Amino acid sequence: MAADETSIKVSRAARDRLAQLAAEHGTTIRSLVEDLAQNTPTQAEYAERAELARAELAAALGSAPSPEAEAKARALLERLGAAGHGPRAAA
Repeated sequence: MAADETSIKVSRAARDRLAQLAAEHGTTIRSLVEDLAQNTPTQAEYAERAELARAELAAALGSAPSPEAEAKARALLERLGAAGHGPRAAA
């Protein structure tokens, strides 16, 4: 094992599921986990992105969106995100 590598212990069921997901994506468990770790924002990163978006909207519109407008936008994005996570269409 290289100096910059480590191992992660998971249940057999989790390992088997990761193996299935990796196979379906044409990758390895290692790449799947590394991609998750590198590309999934932390709560602090989400908060920072939200603040930047508010500032950009305020600059473009002359005022920041109301909490109600933010809640509506968040609900729409969540619905759109959920719609994009269904079964993949056959290629």
